[in-house]
Amino acid sequence: MAADRNLASDRKLLIGGELVDAAKQQSFDVFNPATEELLGQVADADAGDMQQAIGAARRAFDESDWATDRELRKHCLSQLQEALESEREAFREELILEVGCPRSMTFGPQLDTPLEGALRYPIKLIDEYQWDEDLGKAAGMTQGVDERQLWHEPVGVVGAITPWNVPLEVTLNKLGQALATGNTVVLKPAPDTPFNATRLARLAASTDLPAGVLNVVTSSDHLVGEELTLSPDVDLISFTGSTAVGQRIMEKGAPTLKRLFLELGGKSATIVLDDADFSTALLIGMAACYHGGQGCATPTRMLLPRSRYDEGVAILRELYPNIPYGDPQRPDVMMGALISAKQRDRVLGYIQKGIDEGATLAVGGVERPEGLDKGHFVRPTLFVDVDNSMAIAQEEIFGPVLVVIPYEDDDDAVRIANDSGYGLASYVMSGSADRGRAIARRMRAGNCSINGGSTYGPDVPFGGYKHSGIGRQNGRAGFDQYLELKSVAWPAS
Repeated sequence: MAADRNLASDRKLLIGGELVDAAKQQSFDVFNPATEELLGQVADADAGDMQQAIGAARRAFDESDWATDRELRKHCLSQLQEALESEREAFREELILEVGCPRSMTFGPQLDTPLEGALRYPIKLIDEYQWDEDLGKAAGMTQGVDERQLWHEPVGVVGAITPWNVPLEVTLNKLGQALATGNTVVLKPAPDTPFNATRLARLAASTDLPAGVLNVVTSSDHLVGEELTLSPDVDLISFTGSTAVGQRIMEKGAPTLKRLFLELGGKSATIVLDDADFSTALLIGMAACYHGGQGCATPTRMLLPRSRYDEGVAILRELYPNIPYGDPQRPDVMMGALISAKQRDRVLGYIQKGIDEGATLAVGGVERPEGLDKGHFVRPTLFVDVDNSMAIAQEEIFGPVLVVIPYEDDDDAVRIANDSGYGLASYVMSGSADRGRAIARRMRAGNCSINGGSTYGPDVPFGGYKHSGIGRQNGRAGFDQYLELKSVAWPAS
């Protein structure tokens, strides 16, 4: 294992434009999931600190020009972009240490990809967006003729609650769109991975962002984040995480009729059609282990035609023992450690449940990987002969587990793929692009990749159907969700 580094322990909250300690001077420890060693401490906020941050965000929205001054927003977001890029490599090393993600992943979705577009795209939209839409003249309620317009205005104070699996990516995509549209934000990062957020807080404090426009509150207590949901001063919750927590946010936000963006869980299916080139198409099966399977859109169910089922299983049995995992510092590693002992034990529980349910364990299992005596590691695990009604096919495991399910024909494949409470992502592999698109139209999911096409980018809306969430992140659709729509009319001159 590469030598560990202790990260600076003076990580503070950002409240009202100032970097401050928690009011009660408390902090909490953060550990490296790959080594189980202490990384450092960050400020441990309580409900009082969160209320201070909410108040600062409310004042900034109500009393400053942030909501109306688009040039100021472009200026400050461009400053933040430059500041983030100046510490790109520090972010890279920090993410590997606190997230346990493979180094290779930081050159993609963990760091470099969002750093390229998560702020730049919303900055660009500030100029391109049609903030005021002219509806033309029409007869009014009285005898005259009215001029009519639609005005797009910021929602207000946004509570942004982010997960631990790709923390900086989610944070930047939330902040870019929420701030570009003129809202103020209180960011509550996951307690497992707070360092990237506190680094961002320090960089934000060095820009010309007006005091209170962005606040960052770290806490070991998940209920501190619930203050955002309960507060009447918070207008919208932007949450990425589990479906169970999303449901709680909906429930707790009901008394204040909270606006919501919820990007939740998934149990994404890959339909491999019988005309696909199995030698390349089945490589997507390894994606279930990318970053330890800790991804909401990870393709964790693979559907194979019964006519080629044995052939497909044989290929997967050869692939899975060769998936590179272990020390996330290694450039060849595809999966590092799971985020915590709790998450590791949860995944191992599902693996045991799959065995108990009667699925065939083809590769992997519950035993600790050889040579990895420390860290929250799980072996890449392959189940075959799975029935879609089994828990391992229906419930989000969030670990490196692929389940393989046979199907009879295209209709059966679509039925099985859609037989899920989730509907975040879907995948189709086919020798015919037209056939692949025809299947994709029938899949009940917010995103569909055909033959490896990417549905990810700052200009592409991301979100799901059913229990996978409400709303979309990114793209113009994501921009819209941080805006209110006001209809305006006045007598024509």
